[in-house]
Amino acid sequence: MLASLTLLLGLPLALAAETPTCAPLVPVTFDNDTIPGILGHWTYIVGASKYPPHLEELRAVKYATFSFSPGSHEDELNVTEILRLNETCVVKNTSKIQILWHNSTLVHVDDQVVSMAELIQTSKDLFILKHVTANFPSLSLSARTPNVSKAVMEEFKGHLHCLGFTEEELFYTSEKEACPLPGEKTGEGDKEPQTE
Repeated sequence: MLASLTLLLGLPLALAAETPTCAPLVPVTFDNDTIPGILGHWTYIVGASKYPPHLEELRAVKYATFSFSPGSHEDELNVTEILRLNETCVVKNTSKIQILWHNSTLVHVDDQVVSMAELIQTSKDLFILKHVTANFPSLSLSARTPNVSKAVMEEFKGHLHCLGFTEEELFYTSEKEACPLPGEKTGEGDKEPQTE
């Protein structure tokens, strides 16, 4: 009897040790400080998606930076993106972010393509988006700098693991693939980024 009681009491501890704890991704509830806090420059670092159109884009993006600036009204942000898509550097400065205050969602509108995402609570120097696509988990990590600490990356990978992603399904960018800024000459034969 004592042996079976010990086994029953010890079993939950053994099971807990084997299963990773998946903390929920908590979306930010937008307030007057949220949007000013995300304005400025960001570097896209890693992303994963089960949504086929996003997968195609993730495979093509070798490096990306983006900047948010105030739009023409309080519910809109202007976005400037500088990205390397495969071998081509592109500058996009025509897309907008619509801010849906009632459900704390960001909507990216780019050339008639609309995608929605929730901003996940984290430090002010990180920008984690949980993309809202029916039954297709998607998560991305951007930061104020091109690199994040090992601890930040491990925590992000943990979130991805909890969403069912494997290491092979993650798409990283590389600072080595950075595009020159518009007007900047590298001396290495790089062409100036194409503006869209």
